[in-house]
Amino acid sequence: MEEKSEMIKRENLMEKYQIKANGYHPFLIRDGWQVAQLNYMPEQEIGNITRLDVHRLTDEAFILLKGHAVLIAAEISESGIRFQMELMEPNITYNIPVGTWHNIAMCEGCEIILVEKSNTHISDFEHHELNHVQQEELKHKVSTILNNVRSLK
Repeated sequence: MEEKSEMIKRENLMEKYQIKANGYHPFLIRDGWQVAQLNYMPEQEIGNITRLDVHRLTDEAFILLKGHAVLIAAEISESGIRFQMELMEPNITYNIPVGTWHNIAMCEGCEIILVEKSNTHISDFEHHELNHVQQEELKHKVSTILNNVRSLK
């Protein structure tokens, strides 16, 4: 029996994406995973962050494309919140493991790529509202990191 192979000819062998609008935009959603772009929006400025998010079913990877951003991770316990944060560097992949509370403080013009399980933005998230004292602590710590970057310029 002779095997037949068919060549499928497609016009475009590559897909290309560029997101310019502010906010969160999942743009490449496939079976089991998705890529999204998060561009600066005022809600992500450090003075406007009022909550943390957690995903129970997926890690979330972040890659800084441009601008300045501080990735925030947190451990919440009965005794309070312990923040861990890092100034993101371009071309480094940062991973927030499943079950880790997190957020990201962004400066104007910032663009970030996110990779996570598909439909995470629809069904796999919880929020923890920060009280005023926690917001001020977070704001102080992130502002210190960002001010150090600006003073190096």
